[in-house]
Amino acid sequence: MARPRLSPEQLAVYERIEHTREHVFVTGRAGTGKSTILNHLAWNTSKIIAVCAPTGVAALNVGGQTIHSLLRLPTGIIADHELEQPAELKKMLAAIDTLVIDEISMVSADLMDAIDRSLRQARGKRHDPFGGAQIIMFGDPFQLPPVPPRDPHERAYFADTYRSLWFFDARVWATTPLTAIELREVHRQRDDRFKQILGAVRHGVVEEDQAAELNAAGARPAPRDVITLATTNATVNRINAQRLAEIGGKPLRAVAEINGEFRENSYPADEVLELKPGAQVMFLRNDPDGRWVNGTIGTVSRVDGTVWVEVDREEFEVEPTVWERYRYRYDADTKKLEKEVVAEFEQFPLRLAWAVTVHKSQGHSYDAANIDLGPRAFSAGQTYVALSRVRSLEGLYLQRPLQPRDVIVDPNVVRFMNERTRLPGGAAPNP
Repeated sequence: MARPRLSPEQLAVYERIEHTREHVFVTGRAGTGKSTILNHLAWNTSKIIAVCAPTGVAALNVGGQTIHSLLRLPTGIIADHELEQPAELKKMLAAIDTLVIDEISMVSADLMDAIDRSLRQARGKRHDPFGGAQIIMFGDPFQLPPVPPRDPHERAYFADTYRSLWFFDARVWATTPLTAIELREVHRQRDDRFKQILGAVRHGVVEEDQAAELNAAGARPAPRDVITLATTNATVNRINAQRLAEIGGKPLRAVAEINGEFRENSYPADEVLELKPGAQVMFLRNDPDGRWVNGTIGTVSRVDGTVWVEVDREEFEVEPTVWERYRYRYDADTKKLEKEVVAEFEQFPLRLAWAVTVHKSQGHSYDAANIDLGPRAFSAGQTYVALSRVRSLEGLYLQRPLQPRDVIVDPNVVRFMNERTRLPGGAAPNP
């Protein structure tokens, strides 16, 4: 499938990454094309890059490794614990020009400092931040926060050591220049008023008239075929199971084929997928021929050994696809950084989609969605992520009216974004 062309704003960011050694944090509201730049960088850079992400699913989505497996870091708080680095790991990390980290907002300050220390140690440059490697980070702290530690001792360590849990409060950034660039051009929504309201929700400064407009737009029953975005797996599983049970007949039961090391919490699709004709599904991969993209909604039309799905009145045969888990290694003979496949997960690239969690909707766009926040939103950015999946106010349905308590913004994020971010051209953004 042809990769999307970069907008002038996106191209300016790519050129800055490609032609400098600056450490760059690329951020921006939902739908500004952060992933587009990352993909373009992966395919076009002349630098030797390694791509990583904090979770297995996020790493799969960008064709990289998890941070912990790439750098072979221990789990839990790393602090000043000794880092074991075999010779082949040192060679591999020494070969990298640029380390690209996606979903950086989920990375804690402790893990950010461990990345710095690991690269200094492996590359033998203990006085150079990140051992002289360039760090490029993508993500939006207004959308996804880091997961706070459950252990009270770990919480106490963070409280004593760091200003906050966030990556930008890592000690390395106190002495290392960081260029934070905020993309401004939203490509998902076309309606300027809706963009304005979403920006207010993102920053937690929703005016009374904006809240009234959102609630007025969403205050109508959602059609049965509109996807529900809910905050918990329990709600999503209940809705999907109930709707599938309402359809008569025996389901097709497809069991994933898994080879190599694949942890259950990083499966890219259901290990056991049950489908029936009439089931509403969401595609989980872009189609190489461009017939659908990750997040496209369709309806199963036939099940006969394989699966046919109807999208916009056109029927497509869908075959199982393979997700590959990669590992970087240094080839001493070629003196190059190689990417090798260490695990494969084969399954139909489909998921039941009468409902999906807000978290799993990350990065997707929907023409219409029914937002079900339950009794209340419970994490920073959750309401913004849910609302910003929808392309227009006309496609917005609310299970209940939004309340002020649903809009949660971490003051640490506001502080950092106000202090550090710049537009691609170098100017400070409007608040």
